[in-house]
Amino acid sequence: MTASHGLKRALIALTLISVVADTMLLPFYPHFFEDAFGITDPQHVGWYIAACCFTVMCAFPVWSRIAKHIHELHLWVGTQIIAAVLAVLCYRSESLLEFWLLSQTMLVFKASYLLIYPFVMRLEEKEKRLGVAGLFSVLMHFGGIGGAVLGGSGLDWMAPRVIYLIMAGADLIQVAICLYLIARLQVAFAAVPIRVSSDTVLPKRRIPDYVIKIGVLSLLFYFSVFLIRPFFTRYWEWVTHTEHALLTAIIYAIPAWVALATLLHNHFKTDVKDSRHLIFSGGLFILCGLLLQANEHWLTVVGGRLLFGYGLFQVTVHMEVLLFEFSEPDRFASDFSKVHFFQNMGVIAASFAVGVLVDGYSLTAPYYLAMVGMIVTLGLFYSLYCRADESSASPSTRHVETPR
Repeated sequence: MTASHGLKRALIALTLISVVADTMLLPFYPHFFEDAFGITDPQHVGWYIAACCFTVMCAFPVWSRIAKHIHELHLWVGTQIIAAVLAVLCYRSESLLEFWLLSQTMLVFKASYLLIYPFVMRLEEKEKRLGVAGLFSVLMHFGGIGGAVLGGSGLDWMAPRVIYLIMAGADLIQVAICLYLIARLQVAFAAVPIRVSSDTVLPKRRIPDYVIKIGVLSLLFYFSVFLIRPFFTRYWEWVTHTEHALLTAIIYAIPAWVALATLLHNHFKTDVKDSRHLIFSGGLFILCGLLLQANEHWLTVVGGRLLFGYGLFQVTVHMEVLLFEFSEPDRFASDFSKVHFFQNMGVIAASFAVGVLVDGYSLTAPYYLAMVGMIVTLGLFYSLYCRADESSASPSTRHVETPR
């Protein structure tokens, strides 16, 4: 196994550890604030999630600039040590204000781990980047499975705040992996300059048009799909009249299992469809999934989660494939950070909206607004990428397959 392949596998392991640990509380923030601080206001949960997204959104571009001077592995050693210390302080925090300040500061340093994705993309050959995009999407989903299930099972026998100690332990494991890679590969502290392609013609100080287009689409898309996430656990408990945390976590994680199955299925497919077709059809699957989940019956909710998961995988993977097809390796981190900014703007808007909807209307209201958002997203996507006169301007890509 070459050093490059060993490094990529280690980075994949780092991603999985990070996602599992950092998503353990995501489905259960309403439970956490009620247990730790006695807060049951849905709007508070929305404000907190929005603040988390805003923090990461602002911090990531800063880390992408720092990474031009300091190698990512050395950078992650420092940021994750600090994040681990702050996670322990979050566990020990006694006031709500103290928890907010500590947790948001922790997320500033955790945001540096978003550099893994563009880093791996730079290491991979261009024709294999679609497979890498699919793999990382599955890692995010599969990590969500582990995080939701571990978080749900843990909440049945331990206080929610203990999860911050688990996060700290995961951060230290990641530090150990980075130190091992630095020693084995003899990685210099200073970043290695990235070779710029000779055919790069886009001005460096101007945001490229493809970033703006994909960014706006990502904003609308993430706003729509995130609306149903923060209170899904409460919604499932209301529909089923049960409060079994582990079962709720399993249902919450259904889209992640579907993403894994879809990646495996795509690996053995023989027919070829371009990204535009898969994004649009995936959006239709999401619409159907949202409609089924809004029907307030446990069986239709499960069916809706299956359709929603399939569409979510297709859209997220192929939207990023479009970005990396247009971008250049020297701009991967910069372009990805800009699109990530748009994504988080969508999540922030959804976080504010969902708190108001649940508090003022019902637990089903977010599903109907999400459907409206998806219709707008699909309409804009069609006008930008699916019209015949623009078909030649959009890259055509192959089906997602597991990278070898």
